[in-house]
Amino acid sequence: MKLYMARGTYDFLKKIEDKHPDETMVTMQNTDSALLIHETSGASIFKEPRSYEVIDSSGTFSGAGFAVLNNIPVTEEGRPLFEHRFKNRAGLIENEPGFSAIRVLRPLELNTYIILTLWRDEKSFKNWQNSKAYEKAHEKRGTESGIDKTPNIFSSPSYVTQYYIPEEE
Repeated sequence: MKLYMARGTYDFLKKIEDKHPDETMVTMQNTDSALLIHETSGASIFKEPRSYEVIDSSGTFSGAGFAVLNNIPVTEEGRPLFEHRFKNRAGLIENEPGFSAIRVLRPLELNTYIILTLWRDEKSFKNWQNSKAYEKAHEKRGTESGIDKTPNIFSSPSYVTQYYIPEEE
């Protein structure tokens, strides 16, 4: 399965989504930009998308109102360890109220992996961040056994982008 992303104005991207009702697509926006994601086993409908392979997946895009993209630049030598960590994750997030979907995305051209989570709303995401499950999922962060302390894994600091998914009219 592949996932493609394109940026543009919300109205332009929404027209593309509306033109392809049989495709799995979500248009989202924040104060800075808009993003359209397209998940498919076929070809991208975009001319020059950012392209990813889905290496772990749970849930569906339907009903999501809030998206969080954790962008993690990984070195070439760090890829196997990073992927192993996410392929063997605890899976606790799936049980959280308001959870819609998670996709672990391997970049096909660049070095930045994306952990995409979709939520019913921002409050559901914030509740996850304050939960025991979140604490358990991230318990090794900052410790000697945490992946973030392993040398030569990350090529630069990670960053998070968040988007709202307007309700269908």
